[in-house]
Amino acid sequence: MTRPWILGLTGGIGSGKSAVAQLFIEQGVHLVDADHAARWVVEPGRPALEKIVEHFGPEILQADGQLDRTALRARVFSDADERRWLEALLHPLIGQEIMQYLAKAQSPYAILVSPLLIESGQRALTQRILVVDAPEHLQIQRTMLRDQTTAEQVQAILKAQAIREERLRHADDVLLNDRDLDWLRSEVERLHTFYLTLRGGQP
Repeated sequence: MTRPWILGLTGGIGSGKSAVAQLFIEQGVHLVDADHAARWVVEPGRPALEKIVEHFGPEILQADGQLDRTALRARVFSDADERRWLEALLHPLIGQEIMQYLAKAQSPYAILVSPLLIESGQRALTQRILVVDAPEHLQIQRTMLRDQTTAEQVQAILKAQAIREERLRHADDVLLNDRDLDWLRSEVERLHTFYLTLRGGQP
């Protein structure tokens, strides 16, 4: 059996990446979520968590020994050096975790979903990139509804993520998610049919 090629799926916050990912799963495509891999590598008992506690101190943990993500985010969002230290520790580990899960794929192609596909260098793991795009006002609206946050908080996250133009520059395919779910489903089916014709992610 030929090894499946890897499609990178990315998009800004509130663009509808998760909805698109779910629709691909319904088509039988093997999918790995980089956010899940990022959570697995800092589980209690894993070496990464020990290093994070050594570096930031025990106050970075919750009472049950799990990583306090909110506390960690506050520390690294306001300090670029700390963020770089954390990325240098986690990115290789997350990459290994992703590769292990992608290796289990039985479908003709597999998907790596990552909000930071471009920024983190994870795009090197993929042969093709699909960007889910949405107008900024829709991104803000969706995220506020989903996360119960303010427009200002969403805009801060939008700024921290790859600039939209940069993401689109790397895209092989763009899915503009500005309509309803039925339309989105038909677009995913269309893309899936096309992807099944590809070898190694290229026509």
